Amino acid sequence: MTARLPGRPVAHRSRWWALAAAAFAAVLASCGVEQEQIPYSELKQHVDRGDVASVVVGERRIVATPTEDARAAGAPEAWRASPARPDPGLIPLLERKGVEYDGEGGSGAPHPAQALLVLLAAGSLMALVLYLRRNGLLAGIGGGALDVRDAGKRARGVRYADVAGIDEVKEELEEVVSFLKKPERFTQLGARAPKGVLLVGSPGTGKTLLARATAGEAGVPFYSVSASSFVEMFVGVGARRIRKLFEKARANTPCIVFIDELDAVGKGRSGGVGSNDEREQTLNQLLVELDGFDSADGIVVMAATNRPEVLDSALLRPGRFDRRITVNVPDRQGRLAILDVHARRIRLAASVDLGSVAGSTTGFAGADLANLLNEAALLAARAGCEEVGTAHLDAAIDRVLAGAQRKGQLLNDKERRIVAVHETGHAIVAERSGTSGPVRKISIVPRTVGALGFTQQLSEDRNLLQRDELLDRLRVLLGGRAAEEVVFGQVSTGAANDLERATVLARRMVCEFGMSTTLGPVRYVGGPTAPHLGDGGGEGPGPSAGTAADIDREIRLLLEEQAAAARALVEADRAALGAIAEALLQKEDLDRDEFLEHLRRHGDCSAVTM
Repeated sequence: MTARLPGRPVAHRSRWWALAAAAFAAVLASCGVEQEQIPYSELKQHVDRGDVASVVVGERRIVATPTEDARAAGAPEAWRASPARPDPGLIPLLERKGVEYDGEGGSGAPHPAQALLVLLAAGSLMALVLYLRRNGLLAGIGGGALDVRDAGKRARGVRYADVAGIDEVKEELEEVVSFLKKPERFTQLGARAPKGVLLVGSPGTGKTLLARATAGEAGVPFYSVSASSFVEMFVGVGARRIRKLFEKARANTPCIVFIDELDAVGKGRSGGVGSNDEREQTLNQLLVELDGFDSADGIVVMAATNRPEVLDSALLRPGRFDRRITVNVPDRQGRLAILDVHARRIRLAASVDLGSVAGSTTGFAGADLANLLNEAALLAARAGCEEVGTAHLDAAIDRVLAGAQRKGQLLNDKERRIVAVHETGHAIVAERSGTSGPVRKISIVPRTVGALGFTQQLSEDRNLLQRDELLDRLRVLLGGRAAEEVVFGQVSTGAANDLERATVLARRMVCEFGMSTTLGPVRYVGGPTAPHLGDGGGEGPGPSAGTAADIDREIRLLLEEQAAAARALVEADRAALGAIAEALLQKEDLDRDEFLEHLRRHGDCSAVTM
């Protein structure tokens, strides 16, 4: 027997598979003798007409082979019939017509050659299945091997120095690193390290990178697996895969087991109609495994999710995932540190100011910033430049925020003028509003996200917003529509998205933030019949029909007031509105300096925000 070599060329394995498949097909073809089932009376008629060459007589069936002439006339390879009772006149009929006949030995057993062919077919099928399973082609069927990415060597190349912008999180994970390096420091004091660490945060904030860097910092094996790979359509597969994962971890302690997207298997168990028994069995096995080892065993389980609210409460109790660490979107200093890390592999021009880029990317996660630098490098390479400059970074920011330019979408002169007036209205209202962020750029170039233009503002990292700041945001959203009313005397469909966003914000102000002057400090969620969370976390009734009408009235009042305020600001800067719109029609894009120059020249200079 030849051993299978791990390094066998793919082409050789492909030829083996082709030969096995061809042999299997040939065996099946040899077994597939066409036999047509006919009534016994019809079989005797064929014998009487001389269409039968030979007959095999058994206790329960009779198989007749047609003559060559009968086959040429369209007869099958064999006829099969089952007499209702033994026929003593069959043998005399066969002898009279000169037909050869034989018996099956009285047991109805198949012919030895047929039995051999069946065995060959079964053996070929079994060999083919074993080959496919051995090469991983059937790994996902019937509980095959779990796709565990053993990243032990790779993890050692990732350290905390490669993770930037989330220093507080790294400090919390230092305890895990210390435990994996020197567990005796904890055990001699009677303390135990956390068995499970749950990383919670928005997509792209670096949860997986943190887990890998923790393993690299501790110098231990790192086993990464996606929670979705546990659950299959076959019952019991997920639980078996959980057991195999922890068996591998116990054999290689100390180590870190990382489960990505934990919510795929860790959702709360309902037990009602529509519950997923396989997923719940997998979750139960995971709970058992988390209880099945002690922290002194040297296994730390880390998991990541961006939906902690759906996790089963049994996962989050002490002794399982007993430490929860939130990985937030970085602030400006964090974004600058992340940009410095990813800029190591980018050839940046000396004039590039990453601090300015960090200030223009509020709300960007680490993955977004890495993608931003990569987009800038691609744009520079496409333009044939040797370095990535400020212009490439600005274009990359626009591409990430608003999508790529749709050069194939051409607007007629009327549509271009409407878009220019609309975006200028947003910009003027934003610049004249006291708490709104300064305008960075105005564009009337169509983008792939569906926008025909955009106005970008520079915003600060904020955790709390006051009522006047939210009112300013409503006013800016309605500024484009107000400018269309002032210039054209009517509005267009281009303000649909602005109205949607403004309505959502106004509803939150009234229903969630208690910022209504008439309804008071009450939180409303849903419609008249919708449930909402009460003080104790339970469900209570939603607002009554009368209160719902009051909510709609208050939302409409907020929007009407801010629409009127936006219109007043646009009318006060009517000359600047026309000049900036004309400049946009000529250049298509205006940066902040160009926008302020037109606003100073044609508007009230004292009102311009610097």
